[in-house]
Amino acid sequence: MCLIVFAWRPSHSLPLVLAANRDEFYARPSLPLAEWPEAPGVYAGRDLEAGGTWLGIGPDGRFAALTNIRNPRQPPRGRSRGELPLQFLRGPLGPQAFLQDAAKRAGDYSEFNLLIGDHHQLWFLNSDARVPLQLQEGVYGLSNAELDTPWPKVEKAKAMLHECLISPNTSALLDLLHDGQQAKDAALPDTGVGLNTERLLSSIFIATRSYGTRASSVLISHSDGRRQLTERSYGPDGVVLGEECVEC
Repeated sequence: MCLIVFAWRPSHSLPLVLAANRDEFYARPSLPLAEWPEAPGVYAGRDLEAGGTWLGIGPDGRFAALTNIRNPRQPPRGRSRGELPLQFLRGPLGPQAFLQDAAKRAGDYSEFNLLIGDHHQLWFLNSDARVPLQLQEGVYGLSNAELDTPWPKVEKAKAMLHECLISPNTSALLDLLHDGQQAKDAALPDTGVGLNTERLLSSIFIATRSYGTRASSVLISHSDGRRQLTERSYGPDGVVLGEECVEC
């Protein structure tokens, strides 16, 4: 997952409104959003290469999403980051306790950002900082750096989300996630991957023959506990492969 923008408003009738893109190589096998047979009540996409997920919902209002941290100098680690969201969705620990434990185990994984919560609270962990943060009401953006790092795609998506919050709906949020305009060179960050790659990764939606946005996810939560999670899947060059929706 390479971009997540979300509004956390625990006192609102729609406490969580979230839009997220997962960017990955098309050759990496995965399954779209569905209930996991071995984990009743868990709805998420599935990474068939390593067995984890990038975003999902679970029993008792549980939610989890993950991004990596863009750092070409980081050494590979033995465990898959995608198992962390799944552990929370399937496990008994609350958000704070889970992230306190995850912070101790962060060195087992390549660098990551982890966003988890339930009906009542939302928490964030950056594996470099290793300090769990409880998020207060507000609009946030997360890509492959720290929370609210002002990369062009993050700032643009947050501004678009503010507009969508006037009357939130899945269609408008999916449109937000499909913006393919690249940022100007002067605004690009320097994360050590080279100018051409920075350009490619600067748009909200990415589409090439080999790498791009594989899934766009929209989650709308209601104060009475109802949730709607929609995932649209894409193939090479941004071709739509299908759309799944879960209401629970």
